Amino acid sequence: MAEHGDGWHRTGLRVLYGDTDAGGVVYYANYLRFFEAGRTELIRSLGSSYRELEERGFIMPVVECQLRYKSPARYDDLLVIETRITAVRPVSCRFEHRIFRKGESRLLVKGYTVNAVTGADGRLARFPDGFRTMLEQVCCGE
Repeated sequence: MAEHGDGWHRTGLRVLYGDTDAGGVVYYANYLRFFEAGRTELIRSLGSSYRELEERGFIMPVVECQLRYKSPARYDDLLVIETRITAVRPVSCRFEHRIFRKGESRLLVKGYTVNAVTGADGRLARFPDGFRTMLEQVCCGE
């Protein structure tokens, strides 16, 4: 489901029962997990992975996030997570996310995360060789 032509990478995800709250809608914090799925698959579509980054001694923790809820997702919904990179800096990057129900145009959730780059010791680090360049290839749709 990967696409970059319009700047957005698309990932499909089905809502599990465990993703929902007592009201039968997706628990608000689980959208951050869905954002993570979008980021992970976007990076994989570029020919790399978080695992490869970790094997090189780096991690990319979320240091800032914002979500705007528009309409609820429910158990068994098939979602489309759209992700794009809107900024790449020496020690961080910003991902924007939108979530829709498959086949529908109504926006369910939108938001962003800023991910820093750190070494295994938790200190800020620059992107490893080639990784920043890879991200910049698909950056900076507005």
